[in-house]
This record gives sequence, C-alpha cells and structure tokens, in this order.
Amino acid sequence: QVQLVESGGGLVQPGGSLRLSCAASGNIFSLNDMGWYRRAPGKQRELVAHITGGGRTDYGDSVKGRFIISRENAKNTVYLQMNSLKPEDTAVYYCAYCSRSGCYHPGDFGFWGQGTQVTVSS
Repeated sequence: QVQLVESGGGLVQPGGSLRLSCAASGNIFSLNDMGWYRRAPGKQRELVAHITGGGRTDYGDSVKGRFIISRENAKNTVYLQMNSLKPEDTAVYYCAYCSRSGCYHPGDFGFWGQGTQVTVSS
C-alpha cells in the first residue's frame, strides 16, 4: 500500500504562482515514475506533468512553459511549481505514483492522492 499526501493548493490571482508538494510513503520505491493530473468541474481528467525516476519530464500542452515538475528522491517527494496561473487552471490536482516499471497513461498509475484544490480567480 502507498499513501500520497498533497499540500500547497489554495486561492491565487491570475498571473500568480503556487507550489504543490506530494510526499509518498508506504511500500514505495524512490525511483518510480510520478505524475500530476487535474480535473476541473465538467471536464475530463488531463495530464499536467510527469517525471520518471531518472528525471525525464513531460507536460500537458496547456501548461508547457508555465509549470515545472521536480522530485527529491531521498524524500520520496514530488513538486509542481505553477507559474503564470490562469483561471482555466482552476481544478483539483492529483498526485499519482507508478507501481510498475513505467507509466504512460492515467490508468497505469497504481496509487493516487486525495487531491488538492487550486482556484485562480478572474
């Protein structure tokens, strides 16, 4: 079993910044893939950012150039730095842990956090 504890969400004005954190614990391996996904009301879940154990990253098209994913493997923690926030970034953000050799789709991730709300006012 893996537990993911998220923090850092909140209310911010357009153009502002937030940093989300996700700490993993339990039966985990520090070098497994991790990712951030989000779901807005009435919208489908979408990729925000993905990072492999080796540090390679991928981003959803809507956040490229604005968000940065990083990790501290010794702390089993992944971060999402969110810059130049827009109202359309408003969503619940979920941290995900990959329990297999690699994850390429949302269904590949074995464990998910509880979600943290990010609200960008207009």
